[in-house]
Amino acid sequence: MPDPDALGPEAVHRAREAIREALGFTRGRPLDRGLPATWQEPRGVFVTLRRYPSAELRGCIGFPRPTRPLIEALREAAVAAALDDPRFPPIRPHELGRLTVEVSILTVPEPITGPTPEARLAQVRVGVDGLILEREHRSGLLLPQVAVEQRWSPEAFLRGVSEKAGFAPTAWADPETRLYRFQAQVASERSPEGEVTVAARAPARP
Repeated sequence: MPDPDALGPEAVHRAREAIREALGFTRGRPLDRGLPATWQEPRGVFVTLRRYPSAELRGCIGFPRPTRPLIEALREAAVAAALDDPRFPPIRPHELGRLTVEVSILTVPEPITGPTPEARLAQVRVGVDGLILEREHRSGLLLPQVAVEQRWSPEAFLRGVSEKAGFAPTAWADPETRLYRFQAQVASERSPEGEVTVAARAPARP
């Protein structure tokens, strides 16, 4: 099994390759070439693009649940973050050199349960967990790094994911609402195509 700390940096490299191919810079090079079998295991993954040096969000798309092999999910998320995030216009080829790539490789989401809102609140760990909220036919997800960047408390994090799903900030406290937490290995470029750092760690296997 490869070192899990090597998984994130390699994922960032492959995500940028996928975007380069989608923008027409390269053609015909299999994205999974030279990768070990771990990359064929189902994993959840998100790809985030930011403008450099402002760190302004430019695109973020992903798959929260392990429904497809990591390399396939990574490819689809990277291309979608660049071209299909409905909040932004598709990136243009000249922009890529001014964007950093961040990849979050997720663990399998686990339910947050408890008889009271206080019991569920106590299970949320800022700086460790990401959150998924599901209710009716809508859902919202916030990656672990969001709560850290926003300096949120656990309750503010829950309010944020409620609003992300399109509900009132207090929706997380309703017993009909389903809550899940997950962890992530977060790897990001310090500068476009520059050094990749791992800011958090998740297990190599789901």
